[in-house]
Amino acid sequence: MSTKKMMYREAMYHALVAEMKKNDLLFMIGYDIGKYGGEFRISNDMFKLFGPDRVRDAPISEQGITGLAIGAAITGCRAVADIPFSDFMLMCADMVVNQAAKFRYTFGGQAKVPVVFLTAIGGYISAAEQHSQCLEGLFMGVPGLKTVVPSTPYDAKGLLTTALREDNPVIFAAHKALYPMKGEVPEEEYSIPFGKADIKKKGKDVTVITYSYVLHKALAVAEKLEKEGISVEIVDPRTLYPLDKDIILGSVKKTGRAVIVHEAYVFGGPGGEIAAIIAEEGFHFLKVPLKRVGAKWAPIPCPSVLENFILPSEADIEKAIREVAGK
Repeated sequence: MSTKKMMYREAMYHALVAEMKKNDLLFMIGYDIGKYGGEFRISNDMFKLFGPDRVRDAPISEQGITGLAIGAAITGCRAVADIPFSDFMLMCADMVVNQAAKFRYTFGGQAKVPVVFLTAIGGYISAAEQHSQCLEGLFMGVPGLKTVVPSTPYDAKGLLTTALREDNPVIFAAHKALYPMKGEVPEEEYSIPFGKADIKKKGKDVTVITYSYVLHKALAVAEKLEKEGISVEIVDPRTLYPLDKDIILGSVKKTGRAVIVHEAYVFGGPGGEIAAIIAEEGFHFLKVPLKRVGAKWAPIPCPSVLENFILPSEADIEKAIREVAGK
């Protein structure tokens, strides 16, 4: 495939445009997604391409956007509900968790709910406590929902293409700090299956399981430690549900050491589930106890000096890796 260097947000845009051109019943709804181009410029010029019926500007009402998208999805359309900040997905939680996630089960498989909740997680941009949370762990624990956490422009396009073709509701949790990041992306159509992890860097001494923005911090640390003779393998789950246990356990078996890194809080975060899987199914692989790295237990502050203290840093990741590596 021929590739082009593009931003993470551009890769998402290309996936949306390609699928909307193929399916007249696919539409997008959210506030400021029309002529303005979206809070994070994801929709860009889609309003001009597809018009107001398919790129629908909505009032600032996350409940209204979500309810309309779910209703349209169960009656034959495919919908993208744009909720720019994942913090406000909580306002829609009843409709997402108690309704959309359960319709297919409730109606014995007769109902499909092809809706993508396009939202953004994360801090490191001084957006304060109500616009910086990583709540993906709340949704990965709900049967009926699929939770996607792409780390690169390549993954963003491929996973969003899969999400737009999915017949079940998908939480597509991009990261605000990743939107301007550039990477090589195939110009042709492609998709990445859910539940298929990716080894972003091969190594033999320590496995680091991580995703989204902090994956790039882990890669930077791994590159530094490589010069000291510590070989780090970076495993990116790409989707938290479905979760690729096989690749995770295979890597831990190879290295015998594991560090789980995410931006969400350590207590109650997705890393707890991954750690439990390793303990239940791969405990005998471990040479030393695993480590978890995540946000400290406090709301995310606005001042960058405080935010950087609360959120995981490269120093935090390096410390954990050195501890499990015995270096």
